[in-house]
Amino acid sequence: MMNENKLSTEQYQKKMRQRKEVQQERLVEASNKKGLIIVNTGNGKGKTTAALGMVLRSLGHGFNVAIIQFIKGAWEPAEKNILRIFEQQLQFHAMGEGFTWDTQDRERDICKAEEAWEKGLSYINNSNYQLVLLDEINIVLRLGYLKPQVIINALENKPKNTHVILTGRNALPEIVKIADLVTEMSLVKHPFREQKIKAQAGIEF
Repeated sequence: MMNENKLSTEQYQKKMRQRKEVQQERLVEASNKKGLIIVNTGNGKGKTTAALGMVLRSLGHGFNVAIIQFIKGAWEPAEKNILRIFEQQLQFHAMGEGFTWDTQDRERDICKAEEAWEKGLSYINNSNYQLVLLDEINIVLRLGYLKPQVIINALENKPKNTHVILTGRNALPEIVKIADLVTEMSLVKHPFREQKIKAQAGIEF
C-alpha cells in the first residue's frame, strides 16, 4: 500500500475519490434497518462505558431508554446521578448487590439476577423503549444465575426496532452467535495490575 504522505496532490485526490465511490456503494447496499442485539465483552475496561455512550446518543435523539444493572447496586453509580436530567426518557435500575465475592450467597444472587431480568424483560417487550441496556448480564449468565435460552428466546422475539445491549466479560458463545454487533475489549495494560493503583472516581465508578 502506497504511503499517503508521499502522494502528490493529484494522486491523493484521485485516491480519495475512489474511496468515496466505494463508501457510497456500501451505503446504497446497507439499506436495511432493525433493532440490534449488541454485545460488549472481553477482559479490557470500557464495556459499560461504551454502552453508556450509546445510551447518551439515544437520549440525544429523544429515544426512551432503560438501564438495568445486574451486579452494581451495592453502591450508587455516578452515571445514575448525572443521567437524572433525562428522567422523562430514562429508567435506571441498579438491582444487584455487589460482586459475588462480597455477597457470598449464591441463592440470593440468583434471586436478584432473576428480578433484574424480569425488570429488563418488561422494557424489552415495551415497544415505547428504543434501547435497553442489560449491564453485566454476561457475568450472571456465565455464573449460571440465568438460563441462556430464556434470554435468547426473549431477544429473538423482541420488538423489531428495539436495540438491546448486553455487557460483561466472558459472553457465552450462544449469545455471541445471535448478536448483530459484538465488540471484544482486549486488555493491554491496566493501572491496578501493573501499578497497584486502586479504582478511582470518574474512571472506574
